[in-house]
Amino acid sequence: MATHIPNPAEIQRDWLLIDLEGLTVGRAASKIAGLLRGKHKVVFTPHLDVGDFVVCINADKVKFTGSKLDQQTYNKFTGFLGNMQTRTAREMLAKKPEVVISSAIKRMLPKGVLGRQTFKKLKVYAGTEHPHQAQNPKPHQL
Repeated sequence: MATHIPNPAEIQRDWLLIDLEGLTVGRAASKIAGLLRGKHKVVFTPHLDVGDFVVCINADKVKFTGSKLDQQTYNKFTGFLGNMQTRTAREMLAKKPEVVISSAIKRMLPKGVLGRQTFKKLKVYAGTEHPHQAQNPKPHQL
């Protein structure tokens, strides 16, 4: 009996809405990465992108456990000598809370073409407003 491999034309993609208010960053990121890859579906195939689109709101209201808020660092390097910028998680939550969530999820996805393709289906917003009302995302509990 042969194993069925889904055709890219027959893959059903849903839009999911996730409220991150009060959730821990790492635990939420691992579950969102699984949704993006499609691990919750019956037709999951490791070498194909069968996951759903995920819209995350309230990224500025996530939690860090322990003292990670001051110890976790985010580096940005422009490519020029001496231009490495390091910020703590507390500073990043104040300035760019979307980067905190998206970088945690990106690190949990596979590296390479499949991971980059999967990451494009993630939309993260700091507040409750998002421009994806037309897609009618379904609320999803983590």
